[in-house]
Amino acid sequence: MHVFLGITGASGAPYAARLLQGFAAAGAQVGVCASASAGEVIAWEVYRDKSIPPVEAVERFVAEFGGQGATLYGERDWFAPYASGSAKVDAYVICPCSMATCGTIASSSQANLIHRAASVALKEHRKLVLVPREMPLSVLQLRALTTLAEAGAMVTPAMPAFYTHPQSVEEMVDFVAGRVLDLCGIDNALLQRWGSA
Repeated sequence: MHVFLGITGASGAPYAARLLQGFAAAGAQVGVCASASAGEVIAWEVYRDKSIPPVEAVERFVAEFGGQGATLYGERDWFAPYASGSAKVDAYVICPCSMATCGTIASSSQANLIHRAASVALKEHRKLVLVPREMPLSVLQLRALTTLAEAGAMVTPAMPAFYTHPQSVEEMVDFVAGRVLDLCGIDNALLQRWGSA
């Protein structure tokens, strides 16, 4: 399987880490693109060190969680396979997806590779999973999310469930990551299935 993972500056870097691990476990080929603000969030939320330069934080993050199948692409790398519909990609995920990114994609603007990859996914009618992590949502944000859903994106807010009786933050992260992996068609055992013992 070939997957694109865009990581933006919304809070939620641990979700992206768990997704990278899930993709690696499934033997997927993953192209990763992180925004500059995502690097800042990764430094703080994953490594708890704001002094790490964003580029270094992203490189460390992809190497640590992505395994051999992950390749990092720059925000302005228009020669990356994800910038064209002629490349074969099975699923595109943006996690976490900032509301600024949602608004940019919904307006058909493309300021970086993450926006372009999402636009390619929509125009080619491929799987696009957006994982916004924001609250509350303004009417403008809700309209952008509705536009994206109408265009074919799967809007998958980072909302852990509590019917599984999670015992840790990690289990709540696993639930969200497991659902995203499900939507990409990747088998995983990250979450307790409804109706299972």
